[in-house]
Amino acid sequence: MDTITIDDFQKIDIRIGKVVEVKEVKGSDKLLRCVVDFGSELGQKIIFSGIKKWYKPEELVGKLLPYIVNMAPRPMFGEESQGMLMAPAPENSEGEKEAALFFVDKEVVPGTKVI
Repeated sequence: MDTITIDDFQKIDIRIGKVVEVKEVKGSDKLLRCVVDFGSELGQKIIFSGIKKWYKPEELVGKLLPYIVNMAPRPMFGEESQGMLMAPAPENSEGEKEAALFFVDKEVVPGTKVI
């Protein structure tokens, strides 16, 4: 495992986003296309997440989830993914990795910085 300095870590901008829209991505068995609201400072961003196998679009709408918002945009299916969902990937009883989401347990304003 590579180590990073505190200066490296401080470059990562993690914000809570509210999922406002989710669509399955045609041609992908992994990706969901999410529109995520980060409040007045950052606005809405399109973020593709590889969690389609474990979550249905309707399960995610309205959820407050942590995202890295200062990643370089990445082209995906003719659009740009403008961030990355943070989620652990534990192994299930068959030894396969699966996504598990971090849910915020209190109402917070979209765009709140994670420290």
